[in-house]
Amino acid sequence: MGVLPITLCAAAAAAIINLWLAVRCGQMRNQYKVLHGDDGGGPLTRRMRAQLNFVENTPFVLLLIAGIELSGRGHPWLAYVAGIYMLGRIAHAIGMDSEGPAKPRMIGVLITMLTLLGLAIVAVLIAAGVM
Repeated sequence: MGVLPITLCAAAAAAIINLWLAVRCGQMRNQYKVLHGDDGGGPLTRRMRAQLNFVENTPFVLLLIAGIELSGRGHPWLAYVAGIYMLGRIAHAIGMDSEGPAKPRMIGVLITMLTLLGLAIVAVLIAAGVM
């Protein structure tokens, strides 16, 4: 099995973003003196949800990236998709700091949904022998 540079870079970026999200939660825990649980729907809860949302979606994206890359049909566009996805997740996390609707959050959600849908369609087309 060969090296999967796009998958490896995307996984590394995901690990760094997840660490950043965890640090942001920890900072909020310190600020509001919340040792366990959340703050009942306040800023800590929003940051925790941003991290959990990242953890809920990113494994599917990474699996699809790996599968497409293994098929040999992912260069160079797949790297761009992975990068845009990671930027979208950062935007989502920043937008989650807002109490109300926020453009970065909306952009992050849209990028996540389009990435998942697009990669899933490409994966099915590859599996069906269309691509």
